Amino acid sequence: MSGQIHQRHWPGDPDRPALALHCMLGSAGYWGPIATRLKGRIDLSGFDMPGHGRSDAWQPGPASPDYHTTVTRIAASYIQRPLDLIGHSMGATVALRIAVAAPDAVRSLTLIEPVLFAAAPHPAQSALDAEMLTHLHDGREAEAARLFLSVWGHYGYDEMPHPIQKQMRDLIPLVTRTNDALNHDSANILRDGGLETIDAPVLMISGAQSPPVISDIAEALAARLPDVGRATVPDAAHMLPITHPAAVAELIALNLDRA
Repeated sequence: MSGQIHQRHWPGDPDRPALALHCMLGSAGYWGPIATRLKGRIDLSGFDMPGHGRSDAWQPGPASPDYHTTVTRIAASYIQRPLDLIGHSMGATVALRIAVAAPDAVRSLTLIEPVLFAAAPHPAQSALDAEMLTHLHDGREAEAARLFLSVWGHYGYDEMPHPIQKQMRDLIPLVTRTNDALNHDSANILRDGGLETIDAPVLMISGAQSPPVISDIAEALAARLPDVGRATVPDAAHMLPITHPAAVAELIALNLDRA
């Protein structure tokens, strides 16, 4: 069960609905500065994924889908007509999953650092995953969070206030619950002919200081997408929607123009 899902909305052009999907350990609130810079060009919605932000904790039952599928189904419930779809990190993999499953539902697709590791396996990421699983197996949630944030966060675990550290410890097990989807493509996003059906304009945005696997993933995905552009934000790392909202908003606007 997903419980209560906290929804967010930044009003704009009612004829241009859009949905933005945040990263693991984040919340939809960080799309606010980007929405402001888009100045109402799109009517932007978002939601806090289960267990994140103001949404209830994820409490799956025996017959419940996995976490990635749960988030995908919530996102799909927002789609009433073709819309502009924006995703960051795991949220970008959800956006890509939707676009592959229902290409007619997507007007434009902006993927910010999609962490679909199955597209470009990398030894450093495999080692990170293994070390995190060991920490969690041994009950060292703080060490797992510290390790994850050292690679994928903006602030380090030890820089965070104690209440936020507790949130990170509580949430970090969810990261490993996405391993099958992200590392092994259990959602079959990379199936033969799938990416090739996306005829909406796609823009892939990366940070110049992000881990090398991000560039490898972008290259692997771009090679199969019919209408794709790539952009790199200088001096930015994985959390660029938070650290570089002006640059990200400008790039999203360019992709909106292409649609």
